[in-house]
Amino acid sequence: MRVLSRLSCCLAALLLTACGGKPGDAQLVVYTARAEHLIQPLLLRYTEETGIPIRFVTDKAGPLLARLAAEGEATQADVLITVDAGNLWQAAQQDLLQAIDSPILEANVPAHLRDPEDRWFGLSLRARTIIHSTERVDPEELNTYAGLADDRWRGRLCLRTSKEVYNQSLVATMIASGGETETETLVRGWVDNLAAPPFASDTQVIEAIAAGQCDLGLVNSYYLGRLQRQQPDLPVALFWPDQAAGERGVHVNVSGAGVTRHSPRPEAARAFIEWLSAGEAQRLFASLNLEYPVNPEVAPAPLVAAWGEFRADDINLSTAGELQAAAVRLMDRAGYH
Repeated sequence: MRVLSRLSCCLAALLLTACGGKPGDAQLVVYTARAEHLIQPLLLRYTEETGIPIRFVTDKAGPLLARLAAEGEATQADVLITVDAGNLWQAAQQDLLQAIDSPILEANVPAHLRDPEDRWFGLSLRARTIIHSTERVDPEELNTYAGLADDRWRGRLCLRTSKEVYNQSLVATMIASGGETETETLVRGWVDNLAAPPFASDTQVIEAIAAGQCDLGLVNSYYLGRLQRQQPDLPVALFWPDQAAGERGVHVNVSGAGVTRHSPRPEAARAFIEWLSAGEAQRLFASLNLEYPVNPEVAPAPLVAAWGEFRADDINLSTAGELQAAAVRLMDRAGYH
């Protein structure tokens, strides 16, 4: 109970100077872009199991990377947790993460869901896929991401803004698979088929489909899961595209973690990430946000499993970062804003 009381103090303060202690103490400091309600249960569970208190700071990925860069060798942060491989790639490119030598992580996290140089590892999987009205769209009409550019969907498509990193990563991997010319053509087709200007969030895309403003769109699957928890009869369903032989498979991305370049406690940080990649931690990490575990030995939450199985694109997700700038330029040329 003393450990939990101390942790509660730290969580409430959200200050790295809170709770006392020196850099060498048995503790961890985590910078995280995941929302507090999604990460706090895991930190509490780890403290319960190990007795190691965790202090954390939450913010968006950009400010966290800037903070790590500004702190340099003086940082007290041990672990960076953020969403989207593009953000993780940026952290690695800015030399904010160190390589992790861990047979445990190599066994638990498939190769395409981690950095080729082992500076970051995916911890939960999110699928960016097609959603459609169950009242106005026959799923037999659906096939691929490129198929959303077909004339049959003119005035029926809704998308989230291209300023969102999830769409940038999707288009980046499409460039890697099909080249810029082919990808720009299909993105222009998406724009031609829009029923409304791009929305600010995936939730708004789903709600627009349910309301009849459009008939289909692209979202991360967990956004639909969140709404289905509240409205089980929502007239919107997922469709897994690009499943035929020779097609790319469903675009997936990750939330993931790495040990900071100047972590005062790198071994403890590595052990924490290893813990997140296995067993109950994987189930909890994924199910809190209705994502998929990256560890193939761990089953998804029942609501997620009910969506059915799919074949995922197995391109290494570092590509999402490497081609992110090219994707942004392409979407701008195509008029997708």
